[in-house]
Formats: sequence, C-alpha cells, structure tokens
Amino acid sequence: MNTHLHVTAWVVAFILLIVAIVLHKKGNEKAAKIVHMILRLDYLVILYSGGDLLMNYLNGSPLMAEAIVKGIAGIGVIAGMEMTLGKIKDGDSAKVGWIVLLVSFLITLVLGFFRLPGGFH
Repeated sequence: MNTHLHVTAWVVAFILLIVAIVLHKKGNEKAAKIVHMILRLDYLVILYSGGDLLMNYLNGSPLMAEAIVKGIAGIGVIAGMEMTLGKIKDGDSAKVGWIVLLVSFLITLVLGFFRLPGGFH
C-alpha cells in the first residue's frame, strides 16, 4: 500500500511542478506561489512514504545499499524541483536544476522500478 502512496505522491509532484512552471511563465505569481506551497506539502508525503519503504531494506538486506542510493537520488529529485522552480521564479537559467532533476529522477526510476523489489521484474 505504501508503494502506491509513494508513486501517487511523485506523480502529483510532477503535475504540480508543471503547473507551477506554467503559472510562473504566464506571470501569475500568486497562483504559482500557492501551487509551489502545495508541492512542498507533497514533498512531506513523498519523504514519509519513501522513508517507510527504505526501512524495509535497513535490516541487512543485500539490496540495502541500492535502496539508500535510491533514497538519496529521490532527495536529489526534490532538490532539482526546488532549484528549477526557484530559478524560473527569479528569471534566471534553470539549466542546472533541470540537469539535477533529470539525472536524479533517472537513477531513482531505474533503482525503484527495475532493481528493487516492488517494481517491474
């Protein structure tokens, strides 16, 4: 059940990220700020559900290291989202944020869906 919560929270986070970016680009700063705050609340759900999933591997599992790397990469995804939105809000280049987001997301995706149990095997 917690896996479903985690994946749903990530999907919601990416939708909120896109909505916040579009609102910033259209100049609707107040709405963009509200969506950004909701996104930050969603991060809490992601961190809680991800931490709970990580606990399943901290018992000496042979996949413990991969699960820890996935957790760190997941935090990198959140950092990339925050960097990207912050730079877009300030009108600066968000290239580094997008790179951090993409690389962290790919690591998280590969480990979560193709390496660790609960994914596509």
